[in-house]
This record gives sequence, C-alpha cells and structure tokens, in this order.
Amino acid sequence: GNAFAGLHIKADRPVEVGQFVRLEGGDEGYVERIGWRSTRIKMLPNKTAVVPNSKLVQSTIVNYDLPDPEVAILVEVGVHYDSDLQKVERVTCEVAKETMQTVVGGVCGFEPFIRYHTFNQSSIDFTVILRAQRFVDGYLIKHEFIKKLHERYKGEGIVIPFPIRTLELKIDAENETNLRARTGDAIDRFN
Repeated sequence: GNAFAGLHIKADRPVEVGQFVRLEGGDEGYVERIGWRSTRIKMLPNKTAVVPNSKLVQSTIVNYDLPDPEVAILVEVGVHYDSDLQKVERVTCEVAKETMQTVVGGVCGFEPFIRYHTFNQSSIDFTVILRAQRFVDGYLIKHEFIKKLHERYKGEGIVIPFPIRTLELKIDAENETNLRARTGDAIDRFN
C-alpha cells in the first residue's frame, strides 16, 4: 500500500519537496514533505493536506515546476467595438512588458503579446500572454497588470464596455401618432 507507493514516489519523482502542485480535487500548494506513507502539501490558505501515497500515485497531479517552473499567464480582456485595435495592442503590450519588468516574479526577457479571438456581444475580446518565473508569481503579476492596464486605458481613452444591447423599434405612422399622444415628445429620443 502506502509504503510501496512512497517508494514509487521517491524513485519516479513525479513531485519533489518545494514544488508547486495541483491535486486531482483542485487543491494546490507546495510539497512540504514526502514520507514513506504520506505526502504533505502546504496549501495557499496556510493549511496542510496529508495525502496517503497510495492515493497520490493513483491521482492525476499537475506539477507546475516540471519540466520548467516558468509559466504563461493568460488574461482575458475586452474592448469597445469603436476601439483602434492597433492602439489597443500597442498600449496593452507596453503595460504588460512594464508589469513583467517591475513586479517580482515576472520574466523580464519575455515579449508579451495579445491575440484577438472573439466578436462578443458588447466587446472585441482578446487574450494577453505574459510569463511568470513560477506559477504562484502569476497571481501578483495578473493583479498588478489589471490595475495598470485599467489606469492606462482610462488615460488613453480606450473603453472596456459594459454589456449593452441596441434595440431597433419599427413604428408605423398610425402607432407613432398614438404613441406621441401618450408620451409627448419623449418618442423623439428614440428616433
């Protein structure tokens, strides 16, 4: 059981002490200790999960430190349909590059980029790709990037739209006369 599984973990080395992993159930944290019977994982909320080794070897584990601890950070953004997409790309990449150079854990040599992918109901959506030295660095990088991007967009006049709907009302002459009688000139605001 657990002792054989512990031997398997030590020989195969799917995880090592200090690596950041996500368990099959979604919990994630740093491998703190690998014993013969169980493995301890220090979770981000400062709790420790003790996982029996027999269960660990039968689970799918995402090891964020293998083969290389560097990871991509994907940030979804949407801009107004009236936006100049060349300007959006330039400004966004400038902010992304500055963020990676100034926030601890950013990969300074990586050239961030964006990819437009969706004409959404109220925005043109794209993904911004940045890089972090380690998976957990991505949380702060994403946090700072969103703050800086929001501020820069405001300064550049780039709009992140609220969901909106445009309604077109077709009103024939008879209904318009009836509507004007009930609403006065308010109908003119919709024409």
